[in-house]
Amino acid sequence: MPRHRHDASYLALVLSGSYEEAGDRGRFRVSAGDIVVHGAFEAHLNRYLSASALILNIPLNTWQEPSAPLMRIADPDSAARLAERDPREAAAFVLSAMHAAPLPVADWPEQLAADLARDPHLRLQHWAQARGLADATVSRGFQKVFGVTPSAYRVQLRGRLAWRRIVGGEKSLSDIAIDCGFADQSHMTRTVFAVTGRSPGTWRNEVK
Repeated sequence: MPRHRHDASYLALVLSGSYEEAGDRGRFRVSAGDIVVHGAFEAHLNRYLSASALILNIPLNTWQEPSAPLMRIADPDSAARLAERDPREAAAFVLSAMHAAPLPVADWPEQLAADLARDPHLRLQHWAQARGLADATVSRGFQKVFGVTPSAYRVQLRGRLAWRRIVGGEKSLSDIAIDCGFADQSHMTRTVFAVTGRSPGTWRNEVK
């Protein structure tokens, strides 16, 4: 499944099969019982590793998002049975029963993704040089894993970071643009609109 994004937060509980997900929170190989956390407007792609995979998507409010990107539950079948009767009951069950899962050891594309998420001002050329990697190698290798170039990945992360700060009521729009690494407020406006479908001004007015 090519890289795409959802406009609401949710948990992806794997009921059967296995697949690899590479997105804004990293890259994970998951199977039955694993739960991938997705925040609103995050993007990811899926590579299916088995003939089929059955996934239960559980809607969340943004404030319910776990901080860990990967969770696990011992009894996914119970969650599936509850979801057939009452999705809200299934969500409550999963939220109460899940626990953080161990994260895989990061290779360099995953490490770059994590570093880009932590530092919106990261210089890609400096990052590559520090690890003895050619710029072209970094661009091609990262795109092969995440379905997008490091530069585009960073811009999209900046857009989502800006959106969270805008709806959080932090600072002025111009200050948020600087903090998130944009050249100016106009650049932030274009990116936030591309990521969320709405302008920063519209989001800010909705939370006033």
